[in-house]
Amino acid sequence: MAVSSSLILSPLHFNFIANNKDINKNLSFLSANPLIFNISSKPTNINKGSSIVLCSYKSGSGLTAEDKRVLRERYGFDPNEYISEAKNERIKEGKKQGKGKEVVAEEEAKVHRTTHKLLQVLGGKAKRKKLLSPKGMDVRPMMEVVKGAAFDILQAADGCPASLRPGRWLDLYSGTGSVGIEAISRGCSEAHFVEMDPWVVSNVLRPNLEWTGFLDASVIHPVRVETFLEQADRFAGNGPFDYISVTPPYTQVDYGMLMSQISKSPLVGENTFIVVEYPLRTDMLDSCGCLVKIKDRRFGRTHLAIYGPKWAQKKRKSDKTLQNTT
Repeated sequence: MAVSSSLILSPLHFNFIANNKDINKNLSFLSANPLIFNISSKPTNINKGSSIVLCSYKSGSGLTAEDKRVLRERYGFDPNEYISEAKNERIKEGKKQGKGKEVVAEEEAKVHRTTHKLLQVLGGKAKRKKLLSPKGMDVRPMMEVVKGAAFDILQAADGCPASLRPGRWLDLYSGTGSVGIEAISRGCSEAHFVEMDPWVVSNVLRPNLEWTGFLDASVIHPVRVETFLEQADRFAGNGPFDYISVTPPYTQVDYGMLMSQISKSPLVGENTFIVVEYPLRTDMLDSCGCLVKIKDRRFGRTHLAIYGPKWAQKKRKSDKTLQNTT
């Protein structure tokens, strides 16, 4: 195959013979280069019965990604194959040049992210207000059935079934902010949101706070949770938090290390309640620092553990005893 060294390559001759390897090579070339081409079945003198494929390629021809996708689909190729192949090639090339992480970050930044309104506030003054969440699985909000159960347990354990006491809530791995927003709606006076994804903060979390009218009662910390916990002294100026929610991406954290770091943090006090969402087959300890586990429930593959002060555990036991006697 002869290829011109100029920016325009034309013509390219492919001799399709009864050899699967050669056919695959030629089709692979075409698959990686979504070009406008004509196929002629006229035999040539080069090889009897062969076909000629005439291709024209010009660098920077102005074709958009959508144009290339349409062309590939029109000629029977997988429209998404070129995009993934081109992306992988750029990442490989970047790694060769020592720019692997930068290239990966750049490719991920090109992905168009959108939102939808599937979540809602379940109780309190913002009840039934819809909340934004990203489409896809990059952010996985707490299921509403789990969130509702968590707040019901907290309100009962705290001695006020109708609402939460007016304390401070810390929402770790906040994502959409649905847990912290629920807390403010149900009576908390202030909520801190820890979310490291700048796109989620700008396009999901902050708009949700503005829509519910809770922006003035909120503080957003755009840092990693590990960094936030390491620098806890900076954020615990007003004392420990009254409530802490922990809803991390399951596969990206070590629960043992995470809970150990939380238990030793000045953000946790003797009367703090901690809500932890964790996956199936994860061992959770019966205590977290000075706090004890007062509830552990399962919702399919999701588990919910709630830690609190010893007086809350005793209160739940006395309530159960009272219910049994009546």
